[in-house]
Amino acid sequence: MKVKALVARGSAAPFSLEELELAEPQADEILVKIAGVGLCHTDLVIKSVGAEFYPLPAVLGHEGSGIVEKIGAKVSKVAPGDRVAITFRSCGHCDRCAEGYASYCRSFPQLNMSGSRTDSSKVYRNGDEAIAGNFFGQSSFGTHALTYERNVVKVPDDLPLELVGPLGCGVQTGFGGVIRSLEAEAGSSILILGGGAVGLSAVMGASVQQCDTIIVLEPHAARRKLALELGATHVIDPTQAPALADAVRAIVPVGVDYALDTTGIPALLKDTMGCLGSKAVFGIIGVAPPGTPVPGEIGDLVTYGYTIKGIIEGDSDPDTFIPEMMEHYSAGRMPFDKMIKTYPLDQINEAIAAQAAGDCVKVVLIP
Repeated sequence: MKVKALVARGSAAPFSLEELELAEPQADEILVKIAGVGLCHTDLVIKSVGAEFYPLPAVLGHEGSGIVEKIGAKVSKVAPGDRVAITFRSCGHCDRCAEGYASYCRSFPQLNMSGSRTDSSKVYRNGDEAIAGNFFGQSSFGTHALTYERNVVKVPDDLPLELVGPLGCGVQTGFGGVIRSLEAEAGSSILILGGGAVGLSAVMGASVQQCDTIIVLEPHAARRKLALELGATHVIDPTQAPALADAVRAIVPVGVDYALDTTGIPALLKDTMGCLGSKAVFGIIGVAPPGTPVPGEIGDLVTYGYTIKGIIEGDSDPDTFIPEMMEHYSAGRMPFDKMIKTYPLDQINEAIAAQAAGDCVKVVLIP
């Protein structure tokens, strides 16, 4: 079928909206008409590094939502007409999936980052040119996407369908990072590095967990203001507080119980170690440059009992955790829509510039 989709052709070229041929769904696939798709930093990272990590040209996008149009013969989880949010793909039968840790699926790289179906075929073509797809098992930067049963979660009728896609990656990463990965207790203290969509989702998670002290480090004033609206108790402007440990310990003299990095900035990772209290857990979500060492001195880790924890997708099991987030939203505990600004699909390059400038927090593209 003919569809329109955004194609990434390399780091130097902007995304281009092109008419492509999308393959019909195979027996295990689901065709979804996209209602909205979040713009995630990972999409931009993959576009910038190119074929080193993902084959280009490609259709990216991995925070889609929409209406099921067709299903393959082996699909029973959803039916045409169902409203769905789309998340990352997992196999469903390895030991990690069985334990409820789908984001650490043993087949995660092959299922989400190969650019092809499991039979190596490409789902998109532009004439004679094959275009990579299957990004996070969906490639939802377009009018339609092919996905799988493990990727989709039904969306209740009272939720705004076009806005729920970010629950499939960025929001669940931050929210789940606090709730599932760190398991921050009520009454604890947490430092969140970065007030973008992932960091602000972590703020909402910390609020739901009833953390007493929620500190956000963020240079943009508008994002600091929004952090306070979403539950932060303190915000720090790094341009006004060059010594991070001093600024944090002025709030929590014994150091924080938890820290969560969403920035991937090596110097900031190092500085955060001086903010930790004894037995603190430091969760790392942000993608640091290759070769960045694990922060901290071994002696300090032993002496103070620190834990440094890598986090993917907030340790989410989407079939249970995405519905949990939807319930929090419906109850008013997780107003993630306050972060969102919508743009037409063909204005992705303008949206990228606005997000980078801090003019908006989370972009959702509407086909």
